[in-house]
Amino acid sequence: MQIPARIGGRAVSADEWIEVLSPYDGAPVARVPALGADHVAEAVAAAAAALERGDFPQHRRAEVLERAAELLAERTEEFAVTIAREAGKPIRDARGEAARCVDTLRFSAVEARKLGGEVIPMDASASGAGRLGFALRHPIGVVAAISPFNFPLNLVAHKLGPAIAAGCPVVLKPAELTPVSAMRLVDLLVEAGLPADWISVVTGTGADAGMPLVAHPGPALVTFTGSVAVGRRIQDTAPRKRVLLELGSNAPVIVEPDADLDRVISAVRLGGFSYSGQSCISTQRVLVSHEIYEKLLDGLRAAVATLVVGDPLAEGTEVGPLISGAAAERVESWLAAARAAGADVTGGVRRGTLLTPAVVADPPRHLDVYRQEVFGPVITVTPYADLDEAIALANDSDFGLQAGIFTADIGAALRAARELAFGGVLINQVPTFRADQQPYGGLRDAGNTREGPAYAVNEMTELRFVTVSA
Repeated sequence: MQIPARIGGRAVSADEWIEVLSPYDGAPVARVPALGADHVAEAVAAAAAALERGDFPQHRRAEVLERAAELLAERTEEFAVTIAREAGKPIRDARGEAARCVDTLRFSAVEARKLGGEVIPMDASASGAGRLGFALRHPIGVVAAISPFNFPLNLVAHKLGPAIAAGCPVVLKPAELTPVSAMRLVDLLVEAGLPADWISVVTGTGADAGMPLVAHPGPALVTFTGSVAVGRRIQDTAPRKRVLLELGSNAPVIVEPDADLDRVISAVRLGGFSYSGQSCISTQRVLVSHEIYEKLLDGLRAAVATLVVGDPLAEGTEVGPLISGAAAERVESWLAAARAAGADVTGGVRRGTLLTPAVVADPPRHLDVYRQEVFGPVITVTPYADLDEAIALANDSDFGLQAGIFTADIGAALRAARELAFGGVLINQVPTFRADQQPYGGLRDAGNTREGPAYAVNEMTELRFVTVSA
């Protein structure tokens, strides 16, 4: 099935096409055009023209987003199957992503309805007395959106929904491995009433389409979710643009001696291995009080061994494939390095793109499986002496997206909330939880922004101060 790209409201093909294949068995999913810099320039020009036209007011933007949410709610199974096929996400998780996307669109519609400004108390100073002052929010301009493979529907919605709410036309470059969900979401938005030239989709590689989009002078803002290396390159390429980055993590969870171990095991079993660990907030570093370390390690190993690995379209599958053979080989090599360094590794057997879930006991701190973002079905389990050491271990990371702590002690929980240097601290939860309305984002190499429609809309608008003198 060939799916054309969309530029300025018209279907676009190309001389060369990208084959979208199932990461599970290599079956063809679709073909999309391999576009380049000329197509990017055309798409940016179309978006700029749509912005200049200025005929898409707030109430209509809200109505489009509300209608799109309704349409998606009616078609969640169709979208879930697409996600499972192109991304290898187990169908149960894919359904969850589609349902979350409905929420993201609804939250974006709310922001479109209430987008406003603020009154400035001019009489608060003698120089302002007798004047009326207020600040209005205006769209920042054309938005360049670059989305990742791992949430090919909902993370696209986290860029498109707020941009539409803010009044910003978009040029979208979806992940080349998983573009189909994004393209169908754009089709659905147009069906819901979005002006056809308001969003262009340029399919292609990062080098041929993504970086030309970043470098083009037209977009005022770039929003990117993906790897640290690419994010930093985008910052360097677009120093005069507002650049919003949501990058990586090696998310820690602290387990105190008074924690409910059954609850911890159940939560880590899900948070460390759902979608084969291919989430920015996948639970990776399990930091455990030495008092309960052996007991929890045994419990985690037993629980992880029960995970069902296989076909993402099978109802019982809990862990599907990694996105590519190269990704699976990389994780396998990191586990081999851990074994060579003396770490006790259970699991981690590769068959093509499938990798059995792995538990790495007390690895040396310099290993990639501990320090880097694995983005695979791997957790490490590390003992600590006291809460001081646990917080220090958690914070000893280049990343700072989300962290968790399990404890019955409210004092310990509040201390963790104060001292864990992360964008989010989750108490009695693994750090893998995300609500689509929360201010989601991190520190250090985890990124520089907060997503969630209310927060993204603020990033995609500018305050314009107005004062009126009598």
